[in-house]
Amino acid sequence: MLAAYARNVNPEDPFDALSVGEIEPPAVPEDWTRVELVAASINHHDLWSLAGVGLRAEQTPMILGTDAVGRTDDGDEVVVYPVIADPSLDDETLDPKRTLLSELHPGTLAEYVSVPARNLVPVPKGWTAAEAACLPTAYLTAWRMLTSRGRLGADGAVLVQGTGGGVATAAIVLAGALGARVYATGRTPERREKAEALGAVPVEAGGRLPERVDVVVDSVGAPVMAHSIKSLKPGGRLVNCGVTGGPVAEVDMRHVFFKQLEIVGSTMGTLTELRELLLFCAESGLKPVIDSVHALPDAEQALRRLASGDAFGKVVVANG
Repeated sequence: MLAAYARNVNPEDPFDALSVGEIEPPAVPEDWTRVELVAASINHHDLWSLAGVGLRAEQTPMILGTDAVGRTDDGDEVVVYPVIADPSLDDETLDPKRTLLSELHPGTLAEYVSVPARNLVPVPKGWTAAEAACLPTAYLTAWRMLTSRGRLGADGAVLVQGTGGGVATAAIVLAGALGARVYATGRTPERREKAEALGAVPVEAGGRLPERVDVVVDSVGAPVMAHSIKSLKPGGRLVNCGVTGGPVAEVDMRHVFFKQLEIVGSTMGTLTELRELLLFCAESGLKPVIDSVHALPDAEQALRRLASGDAFGKVVVANG
């Protein structure tokens, strides 16, 4: 079958490790279900895998991709929940042995993908496959950051760091739909203008906000740490899900203890939270922000679009 996969890993030149072509279909584990790919969205996780972050050379070839909408044998379109974990846990993300598709098990950037049957959720009515494929990683991550981890209350205020990325864009539209006042930083005027078009008040990187916020949504890390902490009101929460700008940050603990701040980590979300997110989107009319859609044979172009840093919203790959 056709797939985009890491044939090896290469930290210096990740795209040198990428292949888009025919690969032998992986075996379907017992009690798993194989679905035909309709659409998939890509994430920085895919680029990191090619670079050998979270994926070892001996695990290759490995089909990339975590997010997908697929079609079952009955013709139903379903959203794929990409976390493989102990199903008996209330919070799958806390399973120390949890893994995402494309880490231990083949991913979604292929004509077919296999997952446990419980990991399939119906696509919301009125949604395209491309829209629904954006939800399982970036939008689910942002949803968890704002709700269970960030505990965003009614009439709250949110700062989203690094406008343009999938999680940041998702956080802007979700926070707005939840009724929050949303501020968003962007490294260029164009990105700040796009954030404003989504309903956020644009702020220059490191700039002063009109008010201190309840929650900061951060996927950047080190470069914005000081700004994030200074932007929080007493009792506020800095929720981080990634470190695209660097992992080692200096923290002025005086702000943390004096304002009684929380610095909270967040990873993906539970299957229950994905169902909640789908219901919220269906009821609120919220739709994901899509940067571009590429055919599966053009998966390298899609990955390069994400790697360029020019994408605003989700980059999607469609099959057929």
